Amino acid sequence: MTCIKEQPFLPIIIQSGQYAYGVARSFYEAYRIKSLVIEPTVKGATMRSLFLGGSQGIATQNSSILDFHYVERLDDPAHFVQALIQVAMQCQQNKLILIVCDCYYAELIIENKERLEKYFILPYIDQALLKKVQTKEKFYQLCDQYKLNYPKTMIITNEHHAVSELPFQYPIIIKPSNAVTYTHCSFPEKKKIFLANNASEMQYIIRSIYRSSYEDSLIVQEFIPGDDSSIRVLDVFVGRDHKVKLMCVSNKLLEDPSPQNKGISLAVMTDYDEQLMDSIRYFLEDIGYTGFANFDMKYDARDGIYKLFEMNLRAGASSYYVTASGHNLMQYMVDDYLLGVHHERTYVQTKHLWSLLPLKTLFKHMNNEKLKLEAKRLVKEGRYTDALLYKEDMNIKRWMKLKLYNQYLHVKYSKYFNESDG
Repeated sequence: MTCIKEQPFLPIIIQSGQYAYGVARSFYEAYRIKSLVIEPTVKGATMRSLFLGGSQGIATQNSSILDFHYVERLDDPAHFVQALIQVAMQCQQNKLILIVCDCYYAELIIENKERLEKYFILPYIDQALLKKVQTKEKFYQLCDQYKLNYPKTMIITNEHHAVSELPFQYPIIIKPSNAVTYTHCSFPEKKKIFLANNASEMQYIIRSIYRSSYEDSLIVQEFIPGDDSSIRVLDVFVGRDHKVKLMCVSNKLLEDPSPQNKGISLAVMTDYDEQLMDSIRYFLEDIGYTGFANFDMKYDARDGIYKLFEMNLRAGASSYYVTASGHNLMQYMVDDYLLGVHHERTYVQTKHLWSLLPLKTLFKHMNNEKLKLEAKRLVKEGRYTDALLYKEDMNIKRWMKLKLYNQYLHVKYSKYFNESDG
């Protein structure tokens, strides 16, 4: 592995994919520097992985704004710290900023923060705060304390999961309280989020989950009516002084309909709600938060209230939409953690459209006609960003792969959306 020595600092991004590409793109746009993307060494090769470049996603392949490197045993908690220290030693000429793209690695960093901060700049909370927000169950307890709304909820445990009666109506949502431990369990029916239409389906889902290695609590929750356009995503950067520096809301247009990725944004458009932002800002500042945070929620048309689903200890997978709107999320972090530049609080109001999907796929499957018209207007006005097509990072090989990938996305999601419609 080679690191670029002449750069003033080096962003190291754990886990490839469109989120990692958005982070690298933000750093490149702000500073014209390359990032290093790392992920665990591939354990076995298949024809599919060979075509796609191993486990490295299409998003970060054949790119001139980042380097990519596999790291042995990076995903092993017992070897995680040493694996990162070895990376740091090879890049010792640079100031290193460590950015993660999923909650598993975020928690590993926080749990080992004292050892890792000798080598890396770490825009994350400490372990004491982690214990207060680590699961959805604990997050909802804080929501009660700070009067933040969330869907009506029942907590189920492995020891007590025989539910005779619910305090809300079907259909219901069932999901793990601890998303990190759930990631590592396996069973045939596994989905990120389950929808149950009656008691029989609910009991079958709960039994299936607890037959796996998952042992933490389950969240049984009322279903908030409305399609993807009722969902909001909030991305935040909080400075080392525990004050919110940047906050941006997006209106989800479409999310991934596949069972394993349900909830991941495929297209979003910036939105604005000062009251919502104020309530989350107060919460984060009062608990002593630092670094990036991401919230998922849904607007409940029945009472006109946003209901929070979860809080992530990192920026969201679609968070490049913040940078695309004219407020570079990574630059705010560098200014605060590395350059000592003070920023006043900014609530983003600039309208912008971000999409991983090809536009023909997006507009074909959007049900909200008002938002569709607004999205088309933004495209005509040039206020649109493709998640992966970046003119300053283009070569014939990358261009061809992305064009093929767009066709793949169109076919894949047309299939899923048609199945869900049926």
